Amino acid sequence: MYVKKLPELDYGVATTIKALGGKWKACILDCIHLGIRRPSELCRNIPGASLRVLSQQLKELEACHIVYKKVYAEVPLRVEYYLTSWGESLWPVIVAMNEWGNAYLHHYCDSLPQPGAARCEES
Repeated sequence: MYVKKLPELDYGVATTIKALGGKWKACILDCIHLGIRRPSELCRNIPGASLRVLSQQLKELEACHIVYKKVYAEVPLRVEYYLTSWGESLWPVIVAMNEWGNAYLHHYCDSLPQPGAARCEES
């Protein structure tokens, strides 16, 4: 099993990165906040993310007490994820990341006519 080899740093930015660090965690939190709660729905709404990776990152978010899993005693088994109060408190951070990313993407695509710019236009 892979173990992250990040140094343990004791300040806010490092703690936030540790909690949100992962390719899809911010997207997962955004989706859950918008009401997309089931793993298969998350997979459909996050293009490029595999169900296996999303499940792994959901487990990590659950271990950090950012999301919690609700298991329904049904056949077939149904699982949904919800934000904890700590997860809800991350919403302004996610919004700020989205706003910054959109502004940067707009600036980057407009100012650099390079191969990366063509990729931006396709999105």
